Amino acid sequence: MASASAPIVLDVVSVSKSYGARRVLDGVSFRVSAGERVALTGPSGSGKTTLLNCLGGIDRPDAGSLTLNGHRIDQLDSDALARLRREQVGTVFQFFHLLPTLNAAENIELPLQLIGVAPAERKARVTALLERVGLAPRAAALPGQLSGGEQQRIAIARALVHRPALILADEPTGNLDSASGENILRLLRELTDETHTALVLVTHSEEAAAICHQRVHLRDGRITP
Repeated sequence: MASASAPIVLDVVSVSKSYGARRVLDGVSFRVSAGERVALTGPSGSGKTTLLNCLGGIDRPDAGSLTLNGHRIDQLDSDALARLRREQVGTVFQFFHLLPTLNAAENIELPLQLIGVAPAERKARVTALLERVGLAPRAAALPGQLSGGEQQRIAIARALVHRPALILADEPTGNLDSASGENILRLLRELTDETHTALVLVTHSEEAAAICHQRVHLRDGRITP
């Protein structure tokens, strides 16, 4: 369980977003502490993906504020925002998004190259995470040689390797069979506990929501009970 005294990693205050005349997010507010897992739930079209894109700096809200580790991400210029995303945010996607021409170890290492971590440190972190997700023997395998569950474990290692404050996960079990999905959820729970990383998880899955400390349920762009 996330500690009640843990620092606030993400503070979302009255965030609204429209596309043309359509209000997609309407005054959304919640907080996420270090080590806390939050499930974003709600029907299709409720605003979950738009909210996740705002949290990741891909979209900008029309109103409200988004603060990540003390940085107002809604006010940063594009260069500062890109730097913050590289350093502070890890992302896990439904369809893995591994680079097909890089092997498992190289995919994990990529975020460290982008922020200039020294080669010896990169190797040490990648090796440790490959061991932790149970795929050290598959380090040289290309994504096309890995099962869906293995690809998602590599994607989780990639999301954690640069030690971000926040992981954003978009339906991380949505493309997996039930057994692989259970393994991925167990891994996300254990790793966020071990690293004290905050997690925001978009899901339609009750099993995925069940690993979270808090649920933010959206309907028509608003938080509802």
